[in-house]
Amino acid sequence: MISEKIGFIGAGQMARALARGIVQAGLAEGRQLWACDPAAEARDQFQQMVDGAQVTEQNVQVAQAADLLVLAVKPQQMHEVLAGLVDQVTSRKLVVSIAAGVRLAQLADQLGQDVRLVRVMPNTPCLVGQSASAYAVGDRATDTDAALVDQLLSAVGRAYRVDESLLDAVTGLSGSGPAFVSVFIEALSEGGVRMGLPPEIASALAVQTVLGTADLIRTTGEQPAVIRERVSSPGGTTIAGLEALEAHGFRAAVIAAVEAATRRSMELGDR
Repeated sequence: MISEKIGFIGAGQMARALARGIVQAGLAEGRQLWACDPAAEARDQFQQMVDGAQVTEQNVQVAQAADLLVLAVKPQQMHEVLAGLVDQVTSRKLVVSIAAGVRLAQLADQLGQDVRLVRVMPNTPCLVGQSASAYAVGDRATDTDAALVDQLLSAVGRAYRVDESLLDAVTGLSGSGPAFVSVFIEALSEGGVRMGLPPEIASALAVQTVLGTADLIRTTGEQPAVIRERVSSPGGTTIAGLEALEAHGFRAAVIAAVEAATRRSMELGDR
């Protein structure tokens, strides 16, 4: 268990998922967590999900209380939020940003060049301990800081340290990926219903198929192409389905989705 107090500036979905995951993993107790948000509903939901957490409307109050400050606001709000925190953030605090596209240099320009900064891109499956996260460490952050962030992220899934230049691509792939995968699961289920399956069974089969395939690839260490080829008997049902996917541009559409999300992350960073 860590001893640091963790403060969340913003109590939205990702902040709540991270906070709950950290507590469920036993890394911190709810009383070590603070959160602020102008929306009463968000504050209430944070407190409901993290028993013992303290919530407030005041960003400054959280910044003063926290040893590790998580910036969990929308990129478009970051400049205004940082302007209100600059007097509270010193080199004694570790600042972690989970805002897509907001670069370490931008954070340092507002908070000060001596502030210890880490930029993180988690994703929502952290709520069930299955996040795919990546993080980049600022110049002033220490090895201890990096180890702490890695520990927190690894408690709610898997974490990878990368160069900051790769974080936009991480945003496009794993940050937005849960939405893309959800669309695929919906489509699998709808296809099953169209072919006569009851909706509840089609949905359950689709979810388990995606979950089982992902676990198979991770457990065996084999490339997805190997699994695909193993399932695809010449002239069989899977080949017919794969041909339909290619005919409708499935692979190209997924690649384009990751590219579009990555470009949008870059655009947010240029503001």
